[in-house]
Amino acid sequence: MQRRDFLSLTGLGLAGLLLPQGRSIAAEALLEPADTARRRLLADAALGAARSAGAQYCDVRIGRYLRQFVVTRETRVENIVNNESSGVGVRVLVDGAWGFAASNQMTTDAVAQTTRLAVSIARANARSQTRKVELAPVRGVGEVRWATPMRKNAMAVPIKEKVDLLLGVNAAAMKAGADFFNSTLFLVNEQKYFASTDGSYIDQDVHRIWLPITATAVDKASGKFRTRNGLSSPMGMGYEFLDADPAGKFVLPGGVIGYGSSYDVMEDAVAAARDARAKLKAPSVKPGKYDLVVDPTNLFLTIHENVGHPLELDRVLGYEANYAGTSFATLDKREQGYRWGSQIVNFVADKTRPGSLGAVGYDDEGVKTRQWDLVRDGVLVDYQATRDEAHILGHTESHGCSYADSWSSVQFQRMANVSLMPGKTPLSVADMVKDVENGLYVHGRGSYSIDQQRFNAQFGGQLFYEIKNGKVTGMVEDAAYQIRTPEFWNACVAICDERDFRLGGSFFDGKGQPSQVSAVSHGSATTRFNGINIINTARSI
Repeated sequence: MQRRDFLSLTGLGLAGLLLPQGRSIAAEALLEPADTARRRLLADAALGAARSAGAQYCDVRIGRYLRQFVVTRETRVENIVNNESSGVGVRVLVDGAWGFAASNQMTTDAVAQTTRLAVSIARANARSQTRKVELAPVRGVGEVRWATPMRKNAMAVPIKEKVDLLLGVNAAAMKAGADFFNSTLFLVNEQKYFASTDGSYIDQDVHRIWLPITATAVDKASGKFRTRNGLSSPMGMGYEFLDADPAGKFVLPGGVIGYGSSYDVMEDAVAAARDARAKLKAPSVKPGKYDLVVDPTNLFLTIHENVGHPLELDRVLGYEANYAGTSFATLDKREQGYRWGSQIVNFVADKTRPGSLGAVGYDDEGVKTRQWDLVRDGVLVDYQATRDEAHILGHTESHGCSYADSWSSVQFQRMANVSLMPGKTPLSVADMVKDVENGLYVHGRGSYSIDQQRFNAQFGGQLFYEIKNGKVTGMVEDAAYQIRTPEFWNACVAICDERDFRLGGSFFDGKGQPSQVSAVSHGSATTRFNGINIINTARSI
């Protein structure tokens, strides 16, 4: 499915979304098991052909990528898509240069031929390459398997049950005051088999789920309209995410409900309809300096754009400049002990956290995933690196940050789950709000703008509430906050404790040229920033 077709049928405007080319299949075919013995045979054909052709290193990825989308609006099912894409991608290192080739022909002869093509490409690349690739060592792990921890495979849930859920949600939202309402269920299953000349045969079964909603309310007299999107996060889980477990719910000041390890979509849909109608009557924000209390449903995007991306080493080095440029966080800043934020600010990269979108056992270079510090006590200490970048940082091991969105795409550096660690002393959201004299409390992802160095940015939100003398007093509209990355994180004065820690995330994070997408989570607890500039975004005629 092409990006423009997908955006047209959903109306969600998901920037950077590209889906691997594949074929439409029946829903039942999504449950067909992978043939591990067959994949091992194909992998060995590639590794053997690479050795025979003189490659110093080879890795092969045999992938089966399954996607199901159920798209609804008001009382209608607008589309149901079951998509499968499968094939083999082979990467080789010859004379210090990379070569890559891929094929959807799943025979040993075709895989061997594809490998020889990759070797030819590598040799051609070596003639013009000025610096040889240096790979950090990786110890082969033999045969291992990793799977997303889950209780209920979402692919196995009947389509009718999913349609009934979405249409029921739509009806409840319309009854609660929405004039228009759409809901979409996204399900992804990546069955990835990796093998390399290092001696690894890694079988991974990755599942992700997302249910975005949008409520629209219209003032028919003036033609003015307002929307409110859902406040859930996409997750690396099974269908149990939609079980609406009360233990996964957060009741927040102002009556807003936050969601963690489960999602009550019916409850959020009704609230979205009411909030969209309330936004029609909310006063426009007065621009100026405010103390900002930021919920994780909003802060995850700021972390993503102004911490996660600028600390990708390929952007830092200028190797990557697509999708908003390179990075201000140059290598000399780490050497100088650059103060990224206040002393309570700690950012951790982590590909292991259960439930996160980026959780896997191994990256697409066969590197075991782990956790490491990026910013410690407010000071920049590290970046995110792949096997061929680790030596630049003086590291002997890769961080495990190499991924491809399809068997047909070459793996390259992608962001880990980057999270702001919760506060170390007990602090609830209610207690944080009590100390704010003149502030705004923001929920939900809104529009945003960032510069080409990830230094200056502007972020909107779904819901803004005024805080006066320690109390949430009411909703305001047309607000956005402006930041300079280091100034913003140095203005961080309080972070709620781990009881409030929640994951946000991006299901379709675009990077590269040709573009690839990946899924990544960003956790935080509610966080306070003092003296942040708020602008009024209302259109003036």
